[in-house]
Amino acid sequence: MPAQPSRNSSADDRGAASQAGSAPGARPAADGLRADARHNRARILEAARAAYAAHGIDVPVTTIARRAGVGVATLYRRFPSRDALVAAAFAEQFQACATVLDEALADPDPWRGFRSLVEKVCAMQARDRGFTAAFLARFPGLLDHDGERDRAERSLVLLVRRAQEAGALRADFHPSDVVLVLLANNGLTGADERTSLAASRRLTAYLLESFRADPPTPGTPRAVLPPPAPLKLRQIHDGP
Repeated sequence: MPAQPSRNSSADDRGAASQAGSAPGARPAADGLRADARHNRARILEAARAAYAAHGIDVPVTTIARRAGVGVATLYRRFPSRDALVAAAFAEQFQACATVLDEALADPDPWRGFRSLVEKVCAMQARDRGFTAAFLARFPGLLDHDGERDRAERSLVLLVRRAQEAGALRADFHPSDVVLVLLANNGLTGADERTSLAASRRLTAYLLESFRADPPTPGTPRAVLPPPAPLKLRQIHDGP
């Protein structure tokens, strides 16, 4: 995939540029983009998010451009590399993860904060099949801007330590176990959203129960699990 767009713009690109250049009073907005350029950018990101959610991040760039109704050259002008497109498509999710982590740390109840983090991030993952690949595997550098990934890792360590010191989280739990949870939960993506979310909620509830420092005392009822998801044994082979 070329790093820069081809010199041969598609017809729709030339037409849009001509229309923008001839429009009376057309001026760039505060972000430096004309209205038509902002519109194209929004369409590309919308198409990319829909494609990644349904099929993962290996969707060809040409497919995304076609879904957005723009030429490939237009896409490359807005996003000069595949990494840039993926980063922009998942920017809201990355920010949402950072917000969830900050809220978990601010919770005065360490166990509730830890549990909330696991539940919310797993639910985000279950809704979007491409998110885990972007977050964990293919583009690990996406969170390096301004040291965000390092900050997130330090915050996660602190969250785990607080829950352990409060006697709520088992002492042998390691922050890397959160990645293990996400990898396990990732196996539930790909089905329809309702099934993925139901399966994720139940798996998360099982795991959180096992992470608690002490089992329920005699006579104390265990936490009630969410309803089971409509999964069949054949899906182990066929996929969700």
